[in-house]
Amino acid sequence: MNGIKISKKNANELRKKLIKENQVNMEYKIRNDKTNVYIPLSDNYDKTLIKKLSEEYPFKLDNYDFSMSRHRAKNFMEYLNDKIPEKELKDIRKSFDIIGDIVILEIPPELENEKKIIGEAVLKFTKRRSVYYKKSKIHGVRRTRDLEFLAGVDDLETIHKEYGIRFKLNPSTVYFSPRLATERSRVVNEVKEDEIIIDFFAGIGSFPISIAHVKKCKIYSVDINPEAYKYVNENIKLNKLVGEVIPIEGDIRNVIVDLPLADRIIMNLPGMAKDFLDIAVNHLKKGGILNYYEFASDYETVINRVKNVAYPRKAEILNIRKVKSQSPGVWHIGVDAKII
Repeated sequence: MNGIKISKKNANELRKKLIKENQVNMEYKIRNDKTNVYIPLSDNYDKTLIKKLSEEYPFKLDNYDFSMSRHRAKNFMEYLNDKIPEKELKDIRKSFDIIGDIVILEIPPELENEKKIIGEAVLKFTKRRSVYYKKSKIHGVRRTRDLEFLAGVDDLETIHKEYGIRFKLNPSTVYFSPRLATERSRVVNEVKEDEIIIDFFAGIGSFPISIAHVKKCKIYSVDINPEAYKYVNENIKLNKLVGEVIPIEGDIRNVIVDLPLADRIIMNLPGMAKDFLDIAVNHLKKGGILNYYEFASDYETVINRVKNVAYPRKAEILNIRKVKSQSPGVWHIGVDAKII
């Protein structure tokens, strides 16, 4: 096929120009020998452009042998082109969660019958170990969801890596969201050395361990789910911590009486945290920080709730933000407040 032979000295510069002008046949591999590089040209390459480039670079245009390149799909939907009608492809959710070596998918009800095919396509594209399908929303005080195996290896326990930290978990028995990685990092950066912190709904210890990984603090990691308690203990052993994480299994309403007043309380249970807001405010030191999360459609609802519950103490709002979308018009909102 048509290609260019050029010395290695000038090859990289020419290659970039050819790719920029869409003159390289990407279905074939660029090859080289001891002194030269061989670049495959598109079937309909621009002869005028190539002639112009030949005046700038010393190369030879001729027929050369090239090997086919392995195509890497840019989107997992490419794997489905021949398996699902084109009109239905647009309905597949293009975003999915990757937790460790597990992929968790959302699939529209109308594509329920195609879920196995979709699962196999995602497995090929992501090259992860396992693919599962969200069969339910998060439910119950333990914040778990039902997952159905689609492809790969049917094993839900995995280790998720985030900012140099390892979290071991089973996403069907404990709550964990990889989409909160940025939020966890933001809170870690806010924490000061030697703070006493209580995480009311700690899950596998994602906030406490993230903090203790780099900050010398004492963090009480509380959760009502015994599976979460099991994993936070394992995750403490998995990571090198400069601070101290103290796992506690139980309802925060019951265990709070045995805990010291806190410099900071984290409340990442956006669907129910408002029911525990008074407990948190009463257990914060003067000037303590509340990292509070709630599902809401506007900032005012969240701000007013924190200020009203804090009264007669004053709540100084330090920061409020949309962490992520929950549903159309509803956001997972985070607020940082100093309780004076």
